Order: sequence, then C-alpha cells, then structure tokens
Amino acid sequence: MRYFATSAVNYGMMALRGYAFYLSFVLVLTPALVSAPPALAQAGTRRLILKDGSYQLVNKWELQGDRVHYYSVERSEWEDVPSALIDWAATNQFEKDRQAGKTSARAMELKKELEAERQEEELKSPHVAPGLRLPSEGGVYVLDTYLSEPQLVALDQSNGEVNRHVGRNVLRAAINPVAGTKHTIELAGPSAKVQVHASLPAFYVNLEPDEESSESSSQPATNEAWDRFRVVRVQVKGDKRIVGAIKTAVYGKVTQEQQWVATTAEQLGEGWVKVTPQAALEPGEYALAEMLGKEGMNSYVWDFGLHPNAPANLAVIRPDASELKRDQQDGLKQREQP
Repeated sequence: MRYFATSAVNYGMMALRGYAFYLSFVLVLTPALVSAPPALAQAGTRRLILKDGSYQLVNKWELQGDRVHYYSVERSEWEDVPSALIDWAATNQFEKDRQAGKTSARAMELKKELEAERQEEELKSPHVAPGLRLPSEGGVYVLDTYLSEPQLVALDQSNGEVNRHVGRNVLRAAINPVAGTKHTIELAGPSAKVQVHASLPAFYVNLEPDEESSESSSQPATNEAWDRFRVVRVQVKGDKRIVGAIKTAVYGKVTQEQQWVATTAEQLGEGWVKVTPQAALEPGEYALAEMLGKEGMNSYVWDFGLHPNAPANLAVIRPDASELKRDQQDGLKQREQP
C-alpha cells in the first residue's frame, strides 16, 4: 500500500514538473510568435507596408530566408523584397483593422492613395466593358462577345502573306500605281485568323508610327488625323480576299474602290481611338484600314471576319474578376445616389 502511495506522489510530481516546463516554454515562445511576421498569408488582397510608407498589393506571401516572396496583385507575378524593408507592425496592424472592420487614419490614407492610382490607371487604360480594360501597351483590338462574355481580341496587321503583330508600331505602304493601271490590295486566304461573333463590334486603336518600319513616309505622327481609320468590307475570291482597288487615270487622277462601312470615331484617353459601325455588320470578311491622307489607303490592314457561329478565338483578354466586382459595386453606389 505504501508503495502505491509513494508511486502516486512521484507520478504527480513528475506531471507538475512537466506542466511547469511546458508553461515556461509557452511563455518564452509567445512573444516571438506575436512579433514575427506570418510565414504565409493568403485570403484575398493584402498589403505589405514598407518602412518608407509605400506598400505592395499582394494576395499571398511567404518568408524565404531574409526575403519576402510575394504574388503582386497589380502585376500578376511573383516578386521579392528584403524582409528588412517591411514594416511588419504596420502590416499586421492594418490587417487587424481590416478584419475588425475598423478604419484607421492610415487605412483611410492608403484607401485614398489606392483609389487615386486606380483612377490614374483607368485614364491610361479605359474600361470597355465591366471588368475589362484596354491594355496599357496599346495596339489594335476589337471588342467581341462570345457566349455572352465580352472579350478583347488583338488584331494583326496583314499585307498579302505578311502577318505581324507590332503593338503600337504601325507598318505602312501606300500604293502608287503608274498611270493607266489598276492595283488591287489582296490578302492571302479565304478568311481571317480572327473571327468576331458580335454583329456590332467596337474597335480600339492606339498606335505610334515607327519611321523605321514604314515603307513610305507620310505626315508626321503629330499631324495625323485621329479619325483616319475606316472599316471596309472585303470580297472573297477563291483563296484570297480583295480589300479594294486603286486606279490611276492617264491624266494622273487617282481613285480608290472599296466597300466602306459607315462608322463613328471617338477619342478616348491616352491616345486611344474608338471606331464603331453605325449599323450591325452582316456576316463576312472585313478589315480595319488606315487612311494616309493624299497617299490613299495604307495597304497594311487589320483583317477580321464576322461569323456568329465561328469557334472561339485562342488569344483573348477576358474581364478581370476583381475589376468586375469593383465595377459592379461602383454601379450599385451610383444607382443608390439620389
């Protein structure tokens, strides 16, 4: 009996010593856990606040040695920053305030800065549909609708068998046939690579002519008319498409023959021009053409087809989920205003 009593006492003392060791371990470790930055954070958009007062919008990050590896929401790619540059106290406090629904002075300041940056980006890349904005690098795009979803599709410049995407740089070649001749502008193949599904598409153009890529000089870019873009109906003949013809009479008069589509042009921010047909387009092959003043039409055109039942285009820009949500919230606020 005495043996059992002694064993019970010893066992109790061992348990107490173990609990005391565990408690001291927790007390020592807790401050370190509280002050240390989280090893991984992901659940929506977060802010990594730097010691200089700036911040990065991220949706996840992780510590890798002395660096922070994070996924940038603004640039959609992984980036790194030295962990010594992060103001972890401000980052954690901002996150606590956000989760608690509080609006601190710093949070309000950051919110205003973010809104100002968003408005500045919108001026550079205008919205064309809810959650869908034009690329900041420019180019030529058509706004299509496929399976009820708005999509931006890039158009390539084509001239015969030439098909090169050049972004804002525009290739140029005016046709100057000799007197008494007729010159047709032809595209290879019976159909364009890009097929539009919407009967009333909108075209967005933002070009910076490159003198080195031009085959014939025209007016300087600063003097060019912003509404110089036209939509032309292309005629399919066998394995090629005829954009139009240029005739030069023996006495020197130059005339062009194209099936122009009536359009409306509108200037947008940061050099963008919107070209919209005035009526729904019939199924067929088309091209967006540039007029070069007295030199006539640029033989390099942006070709496309319009067929509602065509397959989906491979490379498209779709609405961004976060942008779409923000646009919906902005629209709801506007409707709620008296």
